[in-house]
Amino acid sequence: MTLSPAEAAERSERVAPKLREHLPLTPFVRYGAFSDELGAEVLVKSEHLQRTGSFKARGSMAKILTLTDEQRQAGVVTASTGNHGLGVGNALATLGGHGIVYLPENASPSKVAALRRLGLELRAEGNDSGVLEPKARAYADEHGLTYVPPYNDPDIIAGQGTVAVEILEQLGGEPLDAVVVAVGGGGLISGVASVLKKHLPGIRVYGASPVRDDAMAASVRAGEIIQVDAQDTLSDGTAGSVEPGSITFELCRELVDDWVLVSEDAISAALRMVIDTEHQLIEGSAAMAFAATRARRTELEGKRVAVVSCGGNISASTLVAALA
Repeated sequence: MTLSPAEAAERSERVAPKLREHLPLTPFVRYGAFSDELGAEVLVKSEHLQRTGSFKARGSMAKILTLTDEQRQAGVVTASTGNHGLGVGNALATLGGHGIVYLPENASPSKVAALRRLGLELRAEGNDSGVLEPKARAYADEHGLTYVPPYNDPDIIAGQGTVAVEILEQLGGEPLDAVVVAVGGGGLISGVASVLKKHLPGIRVYGASPVRDDAMAASVRAGEIIQVDAQDTLSDGTAGSVEPGSITFELCRELVDDWVLVSEDAISAALRMVIDTEHQLIEGSAAMAFAATRARRTELEGKRVAVVSCGGNISASTLVAALA
């Protein structure tokens, strides 16, 4: 299966009004201290304030809305490091239904607790989404249930692309030179870049990944989806390998103009900066986008830049370690 940027953008624009019925519009605001530091106009799309604390609520809701009552009640199955599972749980709590989530054994404790509160059935299996996703798919197929992918699905990508639909509305016709987005499986950046490049063809798209787990960036460099020797990272929301045959691979290859690999120290420093200057609590994957923006400060100087702050689900223990 393939999905062109034009098709992805059209799907996002079509689903945006439906999502607005269930999910709030998140703030798109200037971060003054960070703008001053970079000599740029930095506007932040605050998905860490989205319901469930992450942009993942969008794609999950978009996908669950396509299911019948019977499918939702029979049960849906997914694989997640946490945020996607929370999005699925929120959608099921809103629309009705039962969910099973395969998640890594090292998943964030705060995310696990939140998943349990949503009444989801949890199954911990290994520490790599490359293992979790096939197991979840196989279980769904075996039991006649619906599998809801974390990123490799046109409806999921369409939901994530509504982030950009809102950015365009909130810009009110003002220009935007660049956007910086954290990348795991590529669903968010595929949707966001498809919409923004349709309406702002000159925009430059930066994909941010941790040095310790850069599966999509490495795959794009290799020209095919490959496995990387991943290590634990503060950016746990982007952790895991890319599913073979994922439709996000070609979208990333076509739409992302530059890949920025970010160290753990840079992620920690960005996390501290956002807390100290904006008093906003974000997770590692969101901090990574700020760190990537810092890393490209020279070329972004004088530009108008959007940073997608993708999530705010960080446990106390992880936060303490990151700020130490």
